[in-house]
Amino acid sequence: MKAERIAGAPQSLLLLLGSCLPVLGAVLLAPVLPRMQVHFADTPGSAVLVPVALTLPALVVALLAPFAGMIADRTGRKPLLLVAMLLYTLCGTLPLWLDSLPAIVASRAGIGLAEAAIMTCCTALMGDYYSGGRRERLFALQMVATSLSAALFMAVGGHLGQDNWRAPFALYAVGLVFLPLMALLLWEPRAQAASEVVGRRMPWRGLAPLLGLALLAGLSLFIVPVQAGYLLNLLGVDAPQQIGLTMGGNQVGVVLGALSFRLIGRARPSWLLLLAFALAGSGGLLMAGAGSHTLVSLAVFINGLGIGLMLPTLITRIMAQVDFSQRGRASGLFTAAIFAGEFVSPLVVLAMTAGVNSALPMALAIVGGVQWLVALGCLRIPTLAPLGEHA
Repeated sequence: MKAERIAGAPQSLLLLLGSCLPVLGAVLLAPVLPRMQVHFADTPGSAVLVPVALTLPALVVALLAPFAGMIADRTGRKPLLLVAMLLYTLCGTLPLWLDSLPAIVASRAGIGLAEAAIMTCCTALMGDYYSGGRRERLFALQMVATSLSAALFMAVGGHLGQDNWRAPFALYAVGLVFLPLMALLLWEPRAQAASEVVGRRMPWRGLAPLLGLALLAGLSLFIVPVQAGYLLNLLGVDAPQQIGLTMGGNQVGVVLGALSFRLIGRARPSWLLLLAFALAGSGGLLMAGAGSHTLVSLAVFINGLGIGLMLPTLITRIMAQVDFSQRGRASGLFTAAIFAGEFVSPLVVLAMTAGVNSALPMALAIVGGVQWLVALGCLRIPTLAPLGEHA
């Protein structure tokens, strides 16, 4: 980072808001999928292609974020971020005019490519611009911002899509607002020492267990949004408003869990991760055994507390393991692990239930049990205890 430039509130706000943009691809289309299905009913394969339009960006992010991190380390964070923001706007708004469902799906792949670079660069720049407690607080706020934006984007997408399923795609034009602001307010950081640019190898021994936990964190993150509605249906609750409020309680838990990291983030990371996975697992087990809507609401809130604490703890530890020349790759790997977990989450549950909704409580119990085992296992990962030399 250039000595004459110190990041402040404008850079923090811009990077936080930029981190919310990849969330748009995951939740914006959910409310209008049924109307897309009706519109393309005569298109061969529409039963598969329409849901793929929703999930494809997450898969592309999972596959390409590590490569985005490599490019960010080699060519710079800011140039890649600006190009990605332009691609985000272009591919995001294309469905406003496209009449071909396969072409829309292809544009969604472009969105995933842009999101991989945006999330990777924003996270890497947070690690470049800040250090110590400021960095930790910003990573916690990143989780808060993305959680709140997910709820907001889903509500806005549903409102815009009431009359026209294409209307929500107009929100992707927000990239045109971010592009000049990022060009003006952000700068390309530089390594503090030449030795950081070459020489030091990626600390895979320390990163590997953290990335494995990030994969499980991504899987855990999508358990409630995808499965809570089906679980409530088994209990006789099918009103969209009640299901929505229940999922909102989960997001409240995520926000409070992330905010708690600001208060207890100085504790040993192994203990923080034990607490995070134990809370998530306890929520899952309580969901599995819940016999009423009230108990499910309590369970998803507890689950959210764990998820909210889990993610900032993991990214903070990952960034503490690497130096300047490796932050892009580390950020890309973390982003890939989270999105890969999100993508496989419904598939894992589906494999356990074989499509039988009545088996869902058993699947949730298994996931909760695994989370508890992982929580205890966190105490045995030696690389989590000490701070990395670049923390």
